[in-house]
Amino acid sequence: MKHPATLLIDGKPYLWRDLLKMRREQLEQCRRPDQPALFALKDDRRPAPERSAAGRYAQPSLFTLLEE
Repeated sequence: MKHPATLLIDGKPYLWRDLLKMRREQLEQCRRPDQPALFALKDDRRPAPERSAAGRYAQPSLFTLLEE
């Protein structure tokens, strides 16, 4: 028995090569980046403990800077 050249989906005939092409396009779109950044991201140059609120609370640096 020969395989059919088309596949019926919701009463519409689709060729296998067209379905494969659509699937490749879907996979290509998934590999692309989601959305570019709206503004340039800047590096956080603060010391590691000062980058989070917990780190700033655990190791405050205000008074150490005044002592110098």
